[in-house]
Amino acid sequence: MNIHSGETDNTPDRDAPDRDTPDRDAASEALELLRRWAASATSIEIAQLDPAVARLLPGREMGNYPDLCRHYPEDFKSDEAYRATLPDLQNGPASLIRGARQQIQHVGISNFRLPIRFHTRDGSDLTLETSITGTVSLEGEKKGINMSRIMRSFYKHADRTFSFEVMAAALDDYLVDLDSPDARIQMRFSFPARVSSLRSGLSGYQYYDITLELVDHDGLREKIIHLDYVYSSTCPCSLELSEHARSTRGQLATPHSQRSVARLSVQVKPDGDCLWFEDLIDHCRRAVPTETQVMVKREDEQAFAELNAANPIFVEDAARLFCEALQSDPRIGDFRVLASHQESLHSHDAVSVLTSGPSFVSRSLDPQLFSSLIHRG
Repeated sequence: MNIHSGETDNTPDRDAPDRDTPDRDAASEALELLRRWAASATSIEIAQLDPAVARLLPGREMGNYPDLCRHYPEDFKSDEAYRATLPDLQNGPASLIRGARQQIQHVGISNFRLPIRFHTRDGSDLTLETSITGTVSLEGEKKGINMSRIMRSFYKHADRTFSFEVMAAALDDYLVDLDSPDARIQMRFSFPARVSSLRSGLSGYQYYDITLELVDHDGLREKIIHLDYVYSSTCPCSLELSEHARSTRGQLATPHSQRSVARLSVQVKPDGDCLWFEDLIDHCRRAVPTETQVMVKREDEQAFAELNAANPIFVEDAARLFCEALQSDPRIGDFRVLASHQESLHSHDAVSVLTSGPSFVSRSLDPQLFSSLIHRG
């Protein structure tokens, strides 16, 4: 009985090398030939054969086709025809919107800085580094805005001495440029005012954080000034307890006082007289006269202790005293007073919020609202 294995003499040996498959030496020769050819070929010839061939050249191992220029083209000019070819994703179709097609109330830029010239009450001008926030609303069916247009609109007016009227002109420009129904500008700066010491006759510059805000909503405009006022608050309760220890037990005791900050936000009535920054500062000083001092000698320090003792104040008192001062000015409409007494007795702060009119009413508070009232000098 004959048994056939299924293989004949013509059946290839599976373990034998394929005569049609080049060995390593043949591949090496082919690679060298390809490299010699690529070294003298043009990029078009290489691309027509296979773009991957470009990687075989020395120094091009990590390169990709096309062969991109790696030098900045200093002589390249961007003309109108070229600019028309540039992609603009922010003004793309609604199909590019990611997420819900919901209106965005504020979108824009923040902390765009410029040197801006401001008028002062005495008729002089000051140039101050100013941080600009500019935003517009964005309809739900629009992809986005061109942020740089806000900056360009502002730069057109940056050489003017600023007022709310100049802010309004800048706002008008980017409302048109960005085709938006609502817009807002905030200008934040540190305003210097020379302040005399209490008794020694010295003087120095006190700096006030001020923000001008112009809001355009549904065609109505609001002018708002925000001012941070820094003062010392002596606790009335602690003062009385200290005096009790002195009078009943002959025990020396000192009441606790702390650096405190109030942020006054006031709506400037339209068509009224100018409300100068200095006017708002004066209101603060009359309401709470224990403003922190700049230049101090020993007689000034003693005077400041006496001034604090004559004006002990809880955080509730501060809010109401500032309120009373603002209510006395016919140029001021709605307003809000935030006060934070950064306690030296406690490891927490005492705070208050008082609003007048609907403009600043809010049921919710920003979780970081009071931490922003820390005076950093």
